[in-house]
Amino acid sequence: MQYMTKGVCARFIDVELDGDVVQDVRFTGGCNGNLKAISKLVRGMTVDQVCNLLEGNTCGPRPTSCADQLCKALREAQAQA
Repeated sequence: MQYMTKGVCARFIDVELDGDVVQDVRFTGGCNGNLKAISKLVRGMTVDQVCNLLEGNTCGPRPTSCADQLCKALREAQAQA
């Protein structure tokens, strides 16, 4: 599923779930190295585990971040499944 982000540098987040387990995450745009690292770290975790860690994270003065947007993407993908 592709999620269009809001309020961050990354434009899209592609997520792939197997049930509630994160199989793959790919960010388009944003801080390349950091987002590659987040993608590797969350692989194999459940949606709840990822969101418990990252939901509500902000970036500078912004009320959201790429990590927070990832949680929104994962929750949406989970709801669509």
